[in-house]
Amino acid sequence: MITPAYCLMMARYNAWQNWQIAEVFDTLDSAALHEDRGAFFGSLLSTANHILWADQMWMSRFAGLPKPDLIQKESGSLTASAQDWRAERAKMDAALLGWAAGLEASDVTGELTWYSGSIKADVRANRAQLITHMFNHQTHHRGQIHGLLTAIGKDPGVTDLAFLPETGPWA
Repeated sequence: MITPAYCLMMARYNAWQNWQIAEVFDTLDSAALHEDRGAFFGSLLSTANHILWADQMWMSRFAGLPKPDLIQKESGSLTASAQDWRAERAKMDAALLGWAAGLEASDVTGELTWYSGSIKADVRANRAQLITHMFNHQTHHRGQIHGLLTAIGKDPGVTDLAFLPETGPWA
């Protein structure tokens, strides 16, 4: 279904897009970042925090990294500022890139079992589907951030995977 090369490409895409968002976040004041804009997680920063929280949760399952201390419905408050988010996001993106770079074909097959605090039950699912979900989840919520930024006159840059640069400050 998926390959290690796919995972590396998507980890690179994720880091690139997060870097672009961080660059725009740096131009906004705290009020603009925290304003409830009607998105599922409310504000720009809360939505970005939710993506970071979910990545931390998935990487705890895929790579044994520490789980976030917050539960899912508190995920929007993971960091308090754009600077804190950027620092934590950079750490997570580096972890995702390292994980993806080290994958073997056998790492993206089989099943994964974990306890879901969201549904209060053990879950067993196809590992490839779950990895694909993680990358899809990032893209989905970054699309919300893109829409919110566009609505306030900010340009988060090119988002098309087809234009993923080979290198950059995000890598």
